Formats: sequence, C-alpha cells, structure tokens
Amino acid sequence: MSSNFQWTRKDLLSLYDLEAQEIEFILDTAAEFKKVSARKVKKVPALRGKTVVNFFFEPSTRTRVSFELAEQRLSADIVNVTASTSSLTKGESLLDTVRNIEALNVDLLVMRHPVPGAANFVAERVGAGVVNAGDGAHSHPTQALLDLFTIREHKGRIKGLKVAIVGDIMHSRVARSNLWGLLKLGAEVTLVGPSTLAPREFEEVGVRVCHNLEEAIADADVVNMLRIQRERQESGFFPSTGEYARFFGLNSNTARFLKDDALIMHPGPINRDVELSSELADGSRSVILEQVTNGLAVRMAVLFLVAGCLKK
Repeated sequence: MSSNFQWTRKDLLSLYDLEAQEIEFILDTAAEFKKVSARKVKKVPALRGKTVVNFFFEPSTRTRVSFELAEQRLSADIVNVTASTSSLTKGESLLDTVRNIEALNVDLLVMRHPVPGAANFVAERVGAGVVNAGDGAHSHPTQALLDLFTIREHKGRIKGLKVAIVGDIMHSRVARSNLWGLLKLGAEVTLVGPSTLAPREFEEVGVRVCHNLEEAIADADVVNMLRIQRERQESGFFPSTGEYARFFGLNSNTARFLKDDALIMHPGPINRDVELSSELADGSRSVILEQVTNGLAVRMAVLFLVAGCLKK
C-alpha cells in the first residue's frame, strides 16, 4: 500500500462502492489499531472531541458492542439510540429523526436498519459521516472487512484463495458484502446452499453457485458458514432445520471433505448443530472468536478514517 494513499470518503456504506486499494487501506489501518488492544492502556485520543451516535433499529450484540467499544477506545463521546425509544414510535420519519440528531452537532452516525438502502438514503442527506452497520439483506461492510482481515491474518493474502460461503445467501447481507470484498481482492468465491437460498442468478457477478456442500468445500481454503435466519424464513425455503443440517450443515461427517488447513468462519450468532456443529465451532480450525476480536480493530479503523474526512 502506498504511503501517499489518502482516504476520501465521509461514509462507509458498502464494499461494492470501494476500490481494492481502499479495502486494503482499511485492513492495513486495522492492523495498526489491533496493536492498541494489546497495550496495557487500550485507548488512543484519535476521536477525542467527536460525537458518535449509534442508531440501531434491529437487535444486535456483536456489532453494537464492537462499535461502542471501538468508539470508547478512540476516546469519542457516545450516544446510543434505539427505534423503540425514539420519536419514530410517535410517527416521526427516519429523515426527520436523523436531522434532529444531526442538529445537535454530532459527527458520526453508526446505523443499523431493516430496510435495504436506508444508510445510503441518510448519508445522501446529512453532513455527518454515516457508517452502515447492516441494512436489511443489502450490506454489512464492517462484517465483511473483519472477515477479510481474519483471512489475511491466517493466510497472508486474499488473492487466489478459494472461499466457500454456505447457507442462506439470498437473505444475507454478510454474503453480499463478503463476495464483493473477496472478488475485488482476487479470491475465487463459491456460494453454497439449497437452490431456494442460493439461486443461479448470483453467477452473473462472477461467482460459482453450488448446491452440493461436499463438492463445494473440497478445495476451499476458507469456509464461511452463514446463520440460518429464522426471522426471515416465513416463506419456508426448506422443509425443516433438521433437513437443512443434514445436507448443508458442517459437522464431523461433512468436515471430512475439508482441507486440513481450511479455516472455518461464522458471523454469529451460531445455530449450533444446524449450520455448524459445536465440535467444529469450538475446534482448532475455527476462527470465529478471532473474527469477533478483529471486528474491534476494523471498526476502530473505519471510524477513524471516516471521521478524518468530515468537514467540521
């Protein structure tokens, strides 16, 4: 990465928007911030004087806690807002709510919303920086970045690696964000799942689609198991979780097809013994908890870079 490279975006909305060099710059910056968490004093003054509002319209544990801790370690002032405690419950529009928050002279909005494109809608209409913490089935850029960071830490590169993403591709913002990041950095991506959840249309963006788990993971360097989103399964895309686990779950039987050095990933929370057995989730090839650790460094990097592009 060139030392002359400059980050120029006030928002982080999607990896689709970024060039490979920008993604690599975030990862390089995150590597530096990861060192902060290894210090005795785990805090830097990078965002001192900046105010960050965490605006979450959907439940979240890992992402929200990770962002809050990242903000604290950067010395930012933090305000947490949820939809259930905001004026949205009184009928106020999303834009009016956000504009009223911005009028308090806040600098950054970290936003999770169930509607695809909500973060983009807000970012186009406010001067504050906007970081997308997940919008419907559209995008989850920091999750993809922490996945890329974890892969690069273990494999030393992204280019040329074979990565299988397994599960509910159709409803997954994690899958969409990961595939854009992986493709831009030169990985070969295979999407795996039932035909109802991994439609062939995804091949149009340059990935392989497969409906046989054993075939798909046989040469994979990384296997990323997606959570079955029970809250998005009202239409019945497969007969039962038991049948899904039988054909697309990673367990001691199907893991026989994995390469010895293949990484096992999962964005969490895990439905144990559905998409992934406890034995493998807690095993030596699993890097799931490392993903959580690396999420902190990645979000520190994103907040730092975005805040550096604000006009005020």
